[in-house]
Amino acid sequence: MSVQIGTVKTDRFSMDYCKFGSGDGTLVVLPGLSVQSVMPLAEAIANAFKLLTDDFTVYVFDRRKGELPGTYRVSDMAEDTAEAMDKLGIKDADIFGASQGGMMAMEIAIGHPELVSRLVIGSSSAAISDDVFKTFDEWITLAKEGRAADLYLAFSRALYPEEVYESMKEAYTEAAKTVTQAELKRFITMAEGIKGFDITADLNKITCPVLVIGSRADRVLGGEASEKITEGLKNSPDAGLYMYDGYGHAVYDLAPDYPERMLNFFKKEVTGDGSN
Repeated sequence: MSVQIGTVKTDRFSMDYCKFGSGDGTLVVLPGLSVQSVMPLAEAIANAFKLLTDDFTVYVFDRRKGELPGTYRVSDMAEDTAEAMDKLGIKDADIFGASQGGMMAMEIAIGHPELVSRLVIGSSSAAISDDVFKTFDEWITLAKEGRAADLYLAFSRALYPEEVYESMKEAYTEAAKTVTQAELKRFITMAEGIKGFDITADLNKITCPVLVIGSRADRVLGGEASEKITEGLKNSPDAGLYMYDGYGHAVYDLAPDYPERMLNFFKKEVTGDGSN
C-alpha cells in the first residue's frame, strides 16, 4: 500500500500528515496524546486501517510542527486540525478520534460541523476531572524530570493490559532512548492542554451520527467516560455506544474487530448496540 507523508502549511503553522487508501470517501484519523510523532509509524498505521482503504482515502494528522504555544488546549489542537483540513480542501469527512484525538474530534464537530459527516470516538471523554488528570500529571512530572524511559513505561502500562505491556516493555525502553528534550517539552504542553477540558454542555451541538467506542477496563479515562459522552449526544441522529470488556484504554490498537466495527458504522450497517 502506498503511503504519502506530507506537510500542510497555513498562515499560522505547519502540520505533518500521512495519506493512504484509494476510496471515494474521506476519513480523518486524529491520534491520541503521544510522546513522539506518529509519522514514523505511518506504514504501521496504514496497515492497521487497511480494511477501510478500499472505501476511504485516509488522512492521519499530527499536531502542529515546531515549538508549541505556551498554552495549547485541546480546543487549540482542534482549531489547528480544522484549519489544516480546510487548507487541504477536506470537508464533510468521516472522523475517527482516539483518546485526546477523540476530544479534538468532538470539538471540531461542535465548532465546524461542515467538516464532519460522521464521528467515531474511541476511548475518550467529554470532561477531565482533577482526579482523572492525576495520571496525566504523573506523566508530566516524569517528562519534566527528563525520565524518558520511565515516562514511556508508565504511559504504555496505563494504556495496555499487563500482558501486552510486558511483551512491549523492552521495545518501549529502546524507543525511549531516541526521545529528545524538545519532544519531552512538546509532550508536557500537549498533556497539560487536557487539564480542565469540559465540553459536556456542548455535546448537544453535535448533530452528525456518532459511534462511541470504549472499554470498561480503561485505566486512563475510565469506561464511564464513553457512556457519559453518549448520554450527552441529545441531538445526534443514530448515536450509538459499544463497550468492550477488555483490552484497556488502547482497545483501538488491540481489538481485532475494531476496524470492522468502524467500517460498518461508516457504511451505516450498524450503529452500536451498547454491548459486546
